[in-house]
Amino acid sequence: MTAFCASPGALRIVGLGPGLAAWITPEASSVLEGASDLVGYAPYLDRLPLRDGQTRHPSDNRVELERARHALRLAQEGRSVAIVSGGDPGVFAMAAAVFEAIDLGDPAWRDIDIAVCPGISAMQAAAARIGAPLGHDFCAISLSDNRKPWALVEKRLAAAAVGDFVIALYNPASKARPTQIHDAFALLRAHRVGAAPVIFARAVGREDERIHLATLDNADPGLADMSTLVIIGSSETRIIARESGAPFIYTPRGAGAFT
Repeated sequence: MTAFCASPGALRIVGLGPGLAAWITPEASSVLEGASDLVGYAPYLDRLPLRDGQTRHPSDNRVELERARHALRLAQEGRSVAIVSGGDPGVFAMAAAVFEAIDLGDPAWRDIDIAVCPGISAMQAAAARIGAPLGHDFCAISLSDNRKPWALVEKRLAAAAVGDFVIALYNPASKARPTQIHDAFALLRAHRVGAAPVIFARAVGREDERIHLATLDNADPGLADMSTLVIIGSSETRIIARESGAPFIYTPRGAGAFT
């Protein structure tokens, strides 16, 4: 199954990476070039050049299923469609929405030519900026409770903390959810040593990129917003101080490497 939108009636789910143009894969670039229709959250579409004959279908951030259904209908009509996500489309993004729409929708959608084109995830980009904090077992948790109860988020945070995973927090805060990140840090502080490194990586790959380093006991959760990816280290995560620049942070590949 080719990943390129070269024929009518095809849908490709494309990851644009976190923001840096160089992080868009060659496969994704080829798909975007060949698509007749680009579907996605408006700011993501704004990152892409528009070629002659191409139609954009921008939408709001919180209408993932509606966006997925629209893309599927366009493909069903014979269009060559690319639906875009920031980061990787399979990580808290549009791939799951498309397949959910297929699962619950028109049975004919199951036979559309569909493929996922992976991208660099926000947690990969954030980790690369500082070293290798995801070098051993880790998990990714979204703090958004738009589609799941906050009690479930707390349960998963506690399990990850007790299991001593490095934790990548997606969707840490928004104007509608300003307090959950503070609750999350309070929960993590009850289960994890205060010296654990914390990375606030905001707008990685964009002009307003900002990386802030702290430890769990002195980190200010208020630094996080919806453009921030937060990484909390495990008991194994280490900091390498440097005179020439920011420290490196990494998690050894072997558990108990320094015991």
